[in-house]
Amino acid sequence: MLDLDITQLPTSDELPCSDETPVDNEDQNWLPNLLLFVLEYLWKDRQDWFFAVDMGVYHTTGDDYRVPIVPDGFLSLGVERRKGGRSRNSYVTWEENGIPPILALEMVSQTPGGEYGPKMTIYAKLGVLYYVIYNPNFWRRDKHLPFEVYKLVGKDYHLQSGEPFWMPEIGLGLGRCTLPTDPINREALGWFNQQGQRYPTPAERAERLAEKLRELGIDPDTL
Repeated sequence: MLDLDITQLPTSDELPCSDETPVDNEDQNWLPNLLLFVLEYLWKDRQDWFFAVDMGVYHTTGDDYRVPIVPDGFLSLGVERRKGGRSRNSYVTWEENGIPPILALEMVSQTPGGEYGPKMTIYAKLGVLYYVIYNPNFWRRDKHLPFEVYKLVGKDYHLQSGEPFWMPEIGLGLGRCTLPTDPINREALGWFNQQGQRYPTPAERAERLAEKLRELGIDPDTL
């Protein structure tokens, strides 16, 4: 861990927004963004959270504060929804009152990216409470489960059981699902309530509204 005077550290405007590593496949953008879009509706009246996709997280718990960790998705609580009323370029912990993400999501791709090793160590040092690894295609190769949730206990991560997995500190569960509105029937990740019921996506909500309008004899396409 670095011993630094945070007043001398660069601002988010002076740091790259990510490590510029391209994603391996389209799902690495689609799935985290899907989680974000659902949160945008669920927590639309809250201003104390931030969820990002493929954004650099800068911290002082490693060897070089100029090198970010870049989760496929992450959630922070107790921070401004929009930093200073504008979009963040990156997530800089020394500008966030030292608050690390409470959840980090990594999706395993064809080329292993250290999800079960170096990245796990970084997230533990950073203090990320929940570390989720989604590995639907290469879990046999990696000798892990397709969906794993780790919780930080002390300084170490412990694999949790149950799916969807309920996270009381967040007030949400997370698990795999399929979406009735998806024409190609892809496996997805979704947010769940404590009873294991999945919160619908914006597309599902729109379809339900359209069905109600049709029942009333109103063509939703004319609105």
